[in-house]
Amino acid sequence: MIKKELLLQNPLRFIGDETEDILPGGGFGAVLARAGVGKTALLVQLALHTLLKGKYVLHISLDDPVNKISLWYKEVFRHLTKSYDAKNTNKLWEDLLPHRFIMTFKVEGFSVPKLEERLTDLKEQNIFSPQMVLIDGFHFNESARTSLSEFKRLAKNHSLHVWFSVKTHRHEKHGPGGMPSSLSDVSDLFDIVIQLRPEGKKIHVMTLKGGPADSNRPALFLDPATMLVKDNS
Repeated sequence: MIKKELLLQNPLRFIGDETEDILPGGGFGAVLARAGVGKTALLVQLALHTLLKGKYVLHISLDDPVNKISLWYKEVFRHLTKSYDAKNTNKLWEDLLPHRFIMTFKVEGFSVPKLEERLTDLKEQNIFSPQMVLIDGFHFNESARTSLSEFKRLAKNHSLHVWFSVKTHRHEKHGPGGMPSSLSDVSDLFDIVIQLRPEGKKIHVMTLKGGPADSNRPALFLDPATMLVKDNS
């Protein structure tokens, strides 16, 4: 019951089709924001949305250790379920944990072949087989297209839904549609691009590319107090 209610109440469903995954199999999504605005918090909510559907999520961090990422999940889950009975939410949390796997790499040591090798090891030993992959801390530099093209091949071969966090900068130049220059050269590889844009006391969740064309869907924002996505309804 809690699972169903959390899925129905989740504002993230407005980003994609309400009855399907936000991304297609083999698709790429990006969450853009300046440092400290909430990229990891939004990635974790996307992950929890998938975990509640009974699917498997691999969270790859190139910046933070496993315990810090694990704490993000605990905090976001706590805020999401604070209105429910603690006994039931604790049981739900324990049910979700086997569906999540956190993996860390040094930035300079991360490559698609290394990731593919680790994934193969996990699958062959029946340890873990993800359906969604989150990449937190990937560097979108001059060589990013080569790595992303390799990753796109991997994602399509395994029908993975892949989300990236993208760090932007205050004075960064923007291209067509408000796309920051850090992503504009590779934006063609992405199905959905979401930007977290602070304005006053609100952090707006803006869709720069992809998502449904329905103009009646509610505006979304990130609550700075809880880091949860809310809507104006």
